[in-house]
Amino acid sequence: MTDVASTEGTTSGTKQHLAWALVLISVAQLMVVLDGTIVNIALPFIQHDLDIAPANLRWVVTGYALAFGSLLLLGGRLGDLYGRRRIFMTGLIVFGVVSLLGGLATTEGLLLAARALQGFGAALASPAALALITTTFPAGPLRNRAFAVYAAMSGVGAAVGLLLGGWLTGLDSVFGLDVEGWRLTLLINTPIGIVTALLAPKLLAESESHPGELDLPGAVTGTLGLLGLVYGISRAGTDGWTDPWTLASLAAGLLLLVMFLVIERRVEHPLLPVRVFMNRTRAASFVAMFFAPAAMFAMFFYLSQYIQEVMGYSPIQAGVAFLPFCFGLVFAAGLSSNLINRMDPRILAGVGTLLAAVALFGFSRIPHSTSFPPADIQASYWSDILPYILMMSFGMGMTFVPLTLTAVHHLRAEDSGIGSGVLNTMQQVGGALGLSLLATIATQTMTDLGKEFAAAAQQAGAQATAAQQAVAAHQVFTAGATDAFLLGAGLMLVASLVTWVFLNVKHEELATDGPEAPVHVG
Repeated sequence: MTDVASTEGTTSGTKQHLAWALVLISVAQLMVVLDGTIVNIALPFIQHDLDIAPANLRWVVTGYALAFGSLLLLGGRLGDLYGRRRIFMTGLIVFGVVSLLGGLATTEGLLLAARALQGFGAALASPAALALITTTFPAGPLRNRAFAVYAAMSGVGAAVGLLLGGWLTGLDSVFGLDVEGWRLTLLINTPIGIVTALLAPKLLAESESHPGELDLPGAVTGTLGLLGLVYGISRAGTDGWTDPWTLASLAAGLLLLVMFLVIERRVEHPLLPVRVFMNRTRAASFVAMFFAPAAMFAMFFYLSQYIQEVMGYSPIQAGVAFLPFCFGLVFAAGLSSNLINRMDPRILAGVGTLLAAVALFGFSRIPHSTSFPPADIQASYWSDILPYILMMSFGMGMTFVPLTLTAVHHLRAEDSGIGSGVLNTMQQVGGALGLSLLATIATQTMTDLGKEFAAAAQQAGAQATAAQQAVAAHQVFTAGATDAFLLGAGLMLVASLVTWVFLNVKHEELATDGPEAPVHVG
């Protein structure tokens, strides 16, 4: 009886310890993800207080995404080589300290530098967080549930960022102190990042380290190549694909990535081992996770603007409008973590991507006027938007969990950090490319319809009032957004096709998942 009680106590204590470890990892991942959108609603206030030129304002968001996306591979490999807990803690401390600098910034340059350094901290912490789940939780239901929580944090982060950003931006004081609300969107990270880092040694075990094996030529060419590619893609969304700097950046990025691949085939300890891509299921997961976030970003980017600009919602109301997405995704992720024990990931992710594609197609049907003079047509939140937000949340919850599991399927323990880095890189680069493609389509539609309205007005000889001009602008924007949603549905269908055709691992294999080679723990 004593042995049984002792065993039950140990098991209970282990599960409790794992639960707290998961809370720690999830808080860190949520903080990293939501920081991509938390400042969006605060941008007008940041521009006013720091006197930032309109052309430079986008770098408050893009600077974070650039550093984050381009440094993920390096961050993942550093975790493999120098200890994932150590790199996780380093990333969180960097993130927390530079968030303080950004929140106290008095100049444009200091704020933009802080945002870029935030991206660096996130690139260290995020792949380490996913790798720590892989190495901390045993294969089977426990790991599946852990991945479900991680996937939920990754999915709801953008929506939580909009809600939290709207609320913080509206605050005039905290604890009686006068402080601009936009600064709180950065300052809130400091205590969270530092406390999370300090708790890590108590809840997370350190992984085996391999110092001295860092591939410096690969790190330089890979990081600069991704930087050039992500910068070129981001610039294309605002300056067009034929802009000289866009083309130069894309060309330089691709050239450096080719050099990177050549180096990786020749060095003894590559930054990105080719074996990471040799598993068909893993490669399919990477490709699907390239296209799916690209499509999902369309919803957040255009729908958040539509709800505010066309429907007239305040920033905090817009954030609340996305709350159902958070609840739906968390529910679907939890459901997926249970179903994955009895159902193949291809079915879950395949159905999930199809649901998301239908939701994006539903958004593309938002009513608007294309005839002149344009009628003031607006969507109903309850019938035209909410059903598809819920469908999108269910679809992405069913997609993220199985694809995250299969993306690290049978990875060697020494490669789990770089495998996580590849997955995160696919999401970031895919999102940037997708948003630029969507922006190109939407901008072209807006330009064409705007010209049609102007020509029709000139032919009618009518002078439009300010109210009529506002209505026309709303209908033009809606037309462009709906075309972007339609393209997003197409991208999601590509992710679905890849999932159905190439994702062939069985759920029984995931339940006994293990590394490709034995791991010796020292």
